[in-house]
Amino acid sequence: MVDITHKNTSLRIATAQAVVKVSKEETIEAIKNDTVPKGNVFAMSKAAGLLGVKKTPDLLPDCHPLPIEYTGVEYEINGLEITVLVTVKTIYKTGVEVEAMHGASVVALNMYDMLKPIDKEIEIGQIRLLKKKGGKSDFKDKFNKELEAVVIVCSDSISAGQKEDRAGKAIIAKLKECEVGIRDYVIIPDEVDEIRKRVSTYEKIGADLIIITGGTGLSGRDVTPEALKPLIERNIPGIEEAIRKYGQERMPYAMLSRSVAGTINNSLVLALPGSTNGARESMDAIFPAVLHVFGILKGARHD
Repeated sequence: MVDITHKNTSLRIATAQAVVKVSKEETIEAIKNDTVPKGNVFAMSKAAGLLGVKKTPDLLPDCHPLPIEYTGVEYEINGLEITVLVTVKTIYKTGVEVEAMHGASVVALNMYDMLKPIDKEIEIGQIRLLKKKGGKSDFKDKFNKELEAVVIVCSDSISAGQKEDRAGKAIIAKLKECEVGIRDYVIIPDEVDEIRKRVSTYEKIGADLIIITGGTGLSGRDVTPEALKPLIERNIPGIEEAIRKYGQERMPYAMLSRSVAGTINNSLVLALPGSTNGARESMDAIFPAVLHVFGILKGARHD
């Protein structure tokens, strides 16, 4: 199966359809009047569809087992055609499009099975996804301005040439994936004055994003939060909470991180962990959704 461990949960909704076409009006009347020999067609087919949705990962090998939190089955009769509508909802890391389409297919097939004794010319068709909601594509930011970021690596050992930077490069890779330009990439020691000077300089020249990696732990040289505190005009606790929650779900020490998020004028400043995994996971936790902040800061309208 595809790896979805890096994804965030969100409300996922999908609606799919299948169309059952009968050959005579008498079949429709039998359904409406509940005179089909095998029983109530709509009720029994709905039950079959509910099972079909739940059993999707048992039959399709690449579908992830997921918590189905709602399934609705509706019918629309138009002449000799019955449109089956199946809506599925979950709060999870992956969507429910296949589950909805599978449910609609099973509903239609059960209708065929129940109706075939009285109608030998039933057809099933037009099985398709009608709409879906949720996930990264649904929350793609509509603020179209080209954004530029600065990545600052705070590390005594890396600045001294004793270690290679991997965290900063992981951050850059994620920024490029989100179509954010890289204005600068620098490595500096864990010094309060140097951190403040760099952040102030980049804010003044109009950097949209200033991302610092390193110095957010609890050792004596971890001073990034203290350096940023007098510069940040408005903290954004929700971003900090999202980073720590995402990390804590993956390893037990994430709660010790002192990640920082806030704004200086129209620049968004993020201080992330210095470990490669910590930096990468922090970026996964909040990107690309965090880019919505620029629509707010710069007064853009969103649908």
